[in-house]
Amino acid sequence: MTFFYDAGFAVPIGPHIMPMAKFAMVAAGVREELPNVGIQRPAPVTVEALLRVHSRDYVEAVRSGEPRDLAESQKFPWSPALFPSVCLTNGGMLAAADCALDEGVSAALASGFHHSCADHGEGFCTFNGLVVALEALRAVGKIRTAAILDLDLHYGNGTASLAEERPWMRALSIYGNDYAHNTAYRDVRERHHVDGPTHRSAPLVPCNGNDRGVLIETLAQNVSWLVEGGKPDLLLYQAGADPLRDDPYSPLELTHADLMERDRMVFEFAKSHGIPLAWVLAGGYSPDIQKVVRAHLNTAHACWDVFGDS
Repeated sequence: MTFFYDAGFAVPIGPHIMPMAKFAMVAAGVREELPNVGIQRPAPVTVEALLRVHSRDYVEAVRSGEPRDLAESQKFPWSPALFPSVCLTNGGMLAAADCALDEGVSAALASGFHHSCADHGEGFCTFNGLVVALEALRAVGKIRTAAILDLDLHYGNGTASLAEERPWMRALSIYGNDYAHNTAYRDVRERHHVDGPTHRSAPLVPCNGNDRGVLIETLAQNVSWLVEGGKPDLLLYQAGADPLRDDPYSPLELTHADLMERDRMVFEFAKSHGIPLAWVLAGGYSPDIQKVVRAHLNTAHACWDVFGDS
């Protein structure tokens, strides 16, 4: 089994609620706890790959820093190090997706994709590496159809907007915080999405201590939509750590064991349907970074539990 990581994933942005240090910590944990998983360095994506998804003006703003409000639309302070870093994280997603087509499963130990829209970033997401990876694989004929399953705490608004014009893909977001116009909404009853043929959403309303049951039931009720009309050639999975009850943004009472059961369900779904799967880290803002890292490492363990003997 092969995962992808590069120290360059962590752009130096100074003190920030986005814990950049977690990428290295997760990679170190995988090496220690899952010695049969190999970790490789990905190549950065090309500008050509970015331009299949994002506007030239936006890509150039992130590269050059001007105009600054567009370059920082994802809420990161701009520096010359930002563009090389996000090219690497997007490259990690592409490498994992490509590897999954050959090996059945893979992962990129990076994050920061699903809020990014075609012409701007949002919510710590600069470029949408999920759709960038899928478009790159379609361009060389490796896939025709694909699906994205987003189980980050926050609604994947950027991915939904990009799916709108791509009839060959489906995107499902199951979320506990809504997200729109660079703003999170903790009460999911405040907003209602209009789903479309290529994107569907399902909110998780806190349920008096039965949040695990709500999560598992909602996942079970909705995931089959990804294979309606035929299974996709590839499934990308955003494995969020931020639904954890210790996360400052989460209204849900979910434990590490609950999230690991969620992950296991996703992996078993992909395996049972014979769909290659690549997963990526997402979310996680607990002041205790070890809790975030443990959630991500549990995803890696669930992946090995389901696919390790294959």
